[in-house]
Amino acid sequence: MTVPPRASIATTEGQHGGNLSWAMTAFGGIADQWLDLSTGINPNGYPVPEMPATVWQRLPDSAAFTQAEDAARKIFGVPSAKAVVVTAGTQAAINVLPRMRPHSRVAVVGKTYSEHALAWAQAGHEVREAESLTDACSAEVVVVVNPNNPDGRVYPRDELCDAARALSARDGTLIVDEAFADSCPDESLAQDGQYANIVILRSVGKFYGLAGIRVGFVICPSALALPLRQLLGPWSVTGPSLAACTVALNDSAWRDDTRRRLFDAGRRLEQTLVAANLTLVGRTDLFALTATPHAQALWQFLADQHILVRRFEQQPLWLRFGLPGSEAGWQRLHEAFASFAEVRA
Repeated sequence: MTVPPRASIATTEGQHGGNLSWAMTAFGGIADQWLDLSTGINPNGYPVPEMPATVWQRLPDSAAFTQAEDAARKIFGVPSAKAVVVTAGTQAAINVLPRMRPHSRVAVVGKTYSEHALAWAQAGHEVREAESLTDACSAEVVVVVNPNNPDGRVYPRDELCDAARALSARDGTLIVDEAFADSCPDESLAQDGQYANIVILRSVGKFYGLAGIRVGFVICPSALALPLRQLLGPWSVTGPSLAACTVALNDSAWRDDTRRRLFDAGRRLEQTLVAANLTLVGRTDLFALTATPHAQALWQFLADQHILVRRFEQQPLWLRFGLPGSEAGWQRLHEAFASFAEVRA
């Protein structure tokens, strides 16, 4: 697999959503004038309380790391047989894990988050895109994003366990990126302690809307935890990030209420997009992927209205929409669709 070059965010919107600085340069306006629907981040994230001054002034000690990892273990239901390692976002883990394994055949399942294939290829592994878990069966490392980004596909637990079982016979590893799994906890493999070759990535950036604190977790076999921590290095996550993450994870009332709100918002987004004559490819409670022959024209029209959505260079008919964070945002999206329909009429 050829390693794709990273896009320059100075000249393009980049390979990921959320590049509002580029959008403002290209289409004008200031940040407050934009409705950014280009990410799958909860627009009404966790209300982080004020932190004591010591959190900002001191190096984070081992207790701060342990508290965050213990909170994650409790919330995700991780059994004692597995370790939980906090990282500076799941991206840190995506970059490090390929360095912990000798040269391997790696299959990344489906059209998915591009950083997985990029990280394994840059570390010298033989990487290919697999159409399905079955198609990935000959690899030594299989990477699955579940629910998948950008189409929201959910891989059944029994299929993932079958893949883990097959991989274990050849000392293989199944890596499951569950960055969007908080809205559907029953689909998570975090509670599984049966398979020692499953590594799971979790995030607090999406569901909790705290992408800026850069905190994620690796749920892995205990034997992997120490070398992983050594590669990550000391103080790999900031004190304020650890504190904010721990508070958010321990707030069960907010979490339960947010699941209900996002469920309703996800359905509303689907209905809005279908009413705008877009074909739904798939969705989660945080984003929806659509297809339309007018994708590029619609993307341009919305950008001119200072509404940013996610487009895909390799899939020119696709557009991904995140959730508006207010009634004003929902109304603005409705009005933009109505205006686009008038222009196309």
